[in-house]
Amino acid sequence: MTPRVAVVGAGWAGLAAAVAATTRGHAVTLFEMAAQAGGRARSLATGEPRLDNGQHLLIGAYAATLALMRQVGVDPEAVLRRQPLALLDQDGRGLRLPAGHPVLAFSRAVWAMSHWSLGERLALSRAALGWMRARFRCEASLTVAQLSARLPSRVRAEIIDPLCVAALNTPATTASAAVFLRVLQDALFAGPGSSDLLIPRRPLAELLPEPALAWLARHGADLRAGQRVQSLQPGPAAAGWRLDDEPFDQVILACSSTEAARLTRGIAPDWSARAAGLRHEPILTAYVQAPGARLAAPMVALREGPDAPAQFAFDHGALGATPGLFALVVSGATPWVQRGPADSAAALLRQAGEVLRPLHAGGRSPAATLLQVIAEKRATFLCTPGLSRPPARIAAGLLAAGDGIDGPYPATLEGAVRSGRAAADLLAPP
Repeated sequence: MTPRVAVVGAGWAGLAAAVAATTRGHAVTLFEMAAQAGGRARSLATGEPRLDNGQHLLIGAYAATLALMRQVGVDPEAVLRRQPLALLDQDGRGLRLPAGHPVLAFSRAVWAMSHWSLGERLALSRAALGWMRARFRCEASLTVAQLSARLPSRVRAEIIDPLCVAALNTPATTASAAVFLRVLQDALFAGPGSSDLLIPRRPLAELLPEPALAWLARHGADLRAGQRVQSLQPGPAAAGWRLDDEPFDQVILACSSTEAARLTRGIAPDWSARAAGLRHEPILTAYVQAPGARLAAPMVALREGPDAPAQFAFDHGALGATPGLFALVVSGATPWVQRGPADSAAALLRQAGEVLRPLHAGGRSPAATLLQVIAEKRATFLCTPGLSRPPARIAAGLLAAGDGIDGPYPATLEGAVRSGRAAADLLAPP
């Protein structure tokens, strides 16, 4: 009889685990407590245009995610806009990586920063060379701010801080330098195309969640949306596991760390405590409608300040999606969540008005309307130095997956997909 595997959670990690387990010949049952799949990278259930719970990015180095998309029938080139990394400000100035060998491309991009002084360009070049010589490793106790403390303030403000908050969703003052360097190594120096930005031009649901569910259904998986697992217990004579009194041979918990901690509290209290101890950081995304408007580039880095919360803005029209739709993203958004939705909404709309430009030269200043501000309050774990994340193995036949599980990446789509695939690799073969 084909062994039964339960996957709890249909976020990107759970979908990756379910597809991998099905491919390996297991009979998979996928549980998802929400009405739709996708977890913390999902499309909203209703509304037109179809909005996502946040503006997510992929990069060319996300090999596992791109491979999974192709496996379930999605052509990444059709649903993602690929462009060389360009960290441009609202005036169109900034770091532009040209094609070619990554080390040479990065060096050329730095030296092309004509608005920087010679000393600023030299400082970043020397720092990058030092990180490469150290094989992108540093003391586990260092923060990104400490790692980059000797760099000029403009270099930190225009390059280091935006990259840090975009990759780790953690401010440089508290973010892990070790994880930051690992991301830099894979993103900027892993090979041609690794640093390319892959910006969704279709709703997130169409990138993976919906195609993966369709693939799983075609391959015989049992899909249970809107069903929260209430209990997890060892099976009779410690053989297998029972989810709400239903027997399974093996289980992968790919749900939130909070749910996983709840389900394992009486089974593996130490593991449960580590999962429950993860601290999280919110992300705010404001969707703004402004017909006849544009940004200086499809994605721009914004000047963050006391009354300017967003660090990045995206022009959906320039991405080949909805014309006149813009997304402003606030990473590390705890202070703005604490200020409340009214203050956040007003500040984001004001910031949008400052960066939006007429679509055509000499045109009228566009009028912006705030469609929605979406707060994902547990968007990512707080990626701090020396963070101890729970392991993938919980007990015999009980595994965990998710971007919060121990691994080399911060809370990213690639980290989630790799974790799901790794958990499936740990299953006993059918």
